[in-house]
Amino acid sequence: MDKRTLRKLHRTLAPIIFLPFLVTAITGIIYRIGNSWFGMPREYSQLMLSIHQGTYLGEQLRPIYVLLNGLGLIGMVVTGIVMSGIFRRSRTQE
Repeated sequence: MDKRTLRKLHRTLAPIIFLPFLVTAITGIIYRIGNSWFGMPREYSQLMLSIHQGTYLGEQLRPIYVLLNGLGLIGMVVTGIVMSGIFRRSRTQE
């Protein structure tokens, strides 16, 4: 896959994947910090964990949500790394 195709794929998928990533990150941070540092009430902490894990979607959709979230993250990381050129061999100056 050439660099142009990867950029197009990354640019297309990023806005779609952004919202689930944002929700997962924010609720995970609130859950962990709220419990550890601020003694968040159990009801609120369970709500944050439920949103974080996608439990609110039900038993049928939860695995799909988790799978798509994971595949989306892997896809964004791989396309981002390839586009950055970190692993590209440097050209020798002749």
